[in-house]
Amino acid sequence: MVRDGRPQDTWWNYSFTPVRGEDGTVVGVFNQGHETTERILRDRNREAEALRQRRLFEQAPGFITVLEGPDHVFEFVNHAYRRLFGDREFLGRSVRDVFPELAGQGFYEWLDRVYATGERFVAERTPIELDYPGAPRNTRYLDFIYEPVRDDGGRVTGIFCEGFDVTAAHVAEQALREQGRALETLNRIASSTVVEQDLERIVQLVTDAGVELTGASFGAFFYNVIDASGESYMLYSLSGVSHEEFARFPMPRNTQVFAPTFNGEAVLRSGDIRRDPRYGKNAPHNGMPEGHLPVTSYLAVPVASREDGVIGGLFFGHEEADRFTEEHETVILGLAAQAAIAIDNSRLIRRVREANETLEKRVAERSEELTQAHEALRQAQKMEAVGQLTGGIAHDFNNLLAGISGSLEVVERRIAQGRTDGIERFLQGAQTSAQRAAALTQRLLAFSRRQTLDPKPTDVNRLVFGMEDLISRTVGPQIKVEVVGAGGLWMAKVDPVQLESALLNLAINARDAMPQGGRLTIETANKWLDDRAARERDLPPGQYLSICVTDTGSGIAPDIADRIFDPFFTTKPIGQGTGLGLSMIHGFVRQSGGQVRVYSELEQGTTMCLYLPRYSGDVLADDDAPDTRIAESGAGETVLVVDDETTVRMLIVEILAEAGYRALEADDGPSALKILTSQTRIDLLITDVGLPGGMNGRQVADAARSHRPELKVLFVTGYAENAAVGNGLLPAGMEVITKPFVMADLAAKISDMIDR
Repeated sequence: MVRDGRPQDTWWNYSFTPVRGEDGTVVGVFNQGHETTERILRDRNREAEALRQRRLFEQAPGFITVLEGPDHVFEFVNHAYRRLFGDREFLGRSVRDVFPELAGQGFYEWLDRVYATGERFVAERTPIELDYPGAPRNTRYLDFIYEPVRDDGGRVTGIFCEGFDVTAAHVAEQALREQGRALETLNRIASSTVVEQDLERIVQLVTDAGVELTGASFGAFFYNVIDASGESYMLYSLSGVSHEEFARFPMPRNTQVFAPTFNGEAVLRSGDIRRDPRYGKNAPHNGMPEGHLPVTSYLAVPVASREDGVIGGLFFGHEEADRFTEEHETVILGLAAQAAIAIDNSRLIRRVREANETLEKRVAERSEELTQAHEALRQAQKMEAVGQLTGGIAHDFNNLLAGISGSLEVVERRIAQGRTDGIERFLQGAQTSAQRAAALTQRLLAFSRRQTLDPKPTDVNRLVFGMEDLISRTVGPQIKVEVVGAGGLWMAKVDPVQLESALLNLAINARDAMPQGGRLTIETANKWLDDRAARERDLPPGQYLSICVTDTGSGIAPDIADRIFDPFFTTKPIGQGTGLGLSMIHGFVRQSGGQVRVYSELEQGTTMCLYLPRYSGDVLADDDAPDTRIAESGAGETVLVVDDETTVRMLIVEILAEAGYRALEADDGPSALKILTSQTRIDLLITDVGLPGGMNGRQVADAARSHRPELKVLFVTGYAENAAVGNGLLPAGMEVITKPFVMADLAAKISDMIDR
């Protein structure tokens, strides 16, 4: 009908009734109509809204279900719900029918209470044990809400449930807490054993710490004292039980289960020692002597001295199976190393004391005794350095872990509550802490020369002048910064990011030496080193360029000048520095083929000079530099990702999916080679360098290239196994990126390699 000047669809109910004359014939028709347009449109809108709501529920990131009636019958479940709880028959069945394994876990009762009272129920980090076909019972952790559904009269007719699977976050948080506790315990033991000279006390401290770190029922330290038969050891300390528990049993014998520990051959970890063939298949009483403490899980680690071989072993037991993990094994190995150092130190100090007491009677042996005293002092200094390291790094890492876990916990709680406002700053806080942790790890790698360098032709003048503003802001207004660049400065082949970090560290050290202000000068120059000059700088003769950072500060005292590049050496209090700054600079420069030299006078100032080899090859102009922009999407190319870390592999696959690439996955070298030797199309191989399965990433790449000579390879490494990746000298088509990396940088690297 035409209404308001335009045609519109309308709906009607019509009634046609015949009108008859006096003789009964139809003489007309009576037509009666009622318009139903408004009702029809309203019903259609309601149906459309219901359909849209259902689609939104289906696409929701969290799991959603609608339950009907007092029996809680499934009326609707979204895809996320099916993914989490498995492919079960849901619709039209009650919760008790679909999830019989929930009996006794509280979920039935919570649903009944919500339906009866009409009150909302909210749960956070709630464990739920689920049965999956063909798999053992699985424990998940959920955040969820039970919301009553009411009819127009306010009566409860069902329950709306929405929630999230937070298992990964829960496990990660528990792991962070365990790592924090382990660091605190190791730091405490390191600090205690540094000053402790009583050997019995040292061994008891270590044994107690092992029980604490592993959750073992008991722990023991057995000395490696062997009698004539070669099968007798001495119990030295116990933790968790009394000595009487072991008094009626003989000492361990040199059997297959004890020999690897006392011979220093391997760590022995067993989920059920009673059924372990190394213990003895026919042992009585299910593998344990009558009256022995119940032992099922078993962990044994050798304690080896650098001088005296295997001192003994740390042994831990638990009555339940599979209680000790790889993480426990790793931390006990670290504890055993601390124990060995502390025992060596105690023995050396004791020998020095005995030597001093009989010095007048042993004049002829004076030289040897002085050597022992020097060794004892060196060991004590090493223990002091370890104490500083653990104090500084534990302090820094605990702060960083607190920032990460705390921020993520706030974000998770807000998302579970449906609040997303303001979470960006918590995400930024977690990311900043993670980046600071990565920077601290890079410092550790730098002084040990195990970091991955990305050397490239670098205009050092341009780099230094580009940092002038950053350095000025860093040192503050009280210090005047001056940059003097040499004309015609040669190019250097160096990692520019690490060079920037080294210069910034030197500037910060200079700032700390000038608390009242002063002048900081950065000067570049070309250097020809002849044989004599090269020997003085411990370098081969040749062409170098130097970068000298000079301050007008307090200078370096002569008694510490020879120690400033030692790892962990610092004049700052514990917790305010790890002593890795200058050792990191020294390690980076030496790894780059250069040298660091220091010139200092008390109250006059200090000059730190970095010598870097000249680069004489071709250099790309800025206009010819490769385009590193991230492509908006790939063209369906196939990328094989090989990494034994599930989380890292998941992140790389996610980046590939967002960029439009097809991803294949493998968790070790042999399974990757099965794919690489097949007919499957592979456009790029991304592989971790350190892999399980007997093959590292470089070996996988080389084997793959024997089948696919033109295969492009991107190596990913966490600490730069330089020998495995050619110490920076990779064949064409192979590149490397270091963990942790920015996702955008990884995407750009992938796009660049595939496009080329």
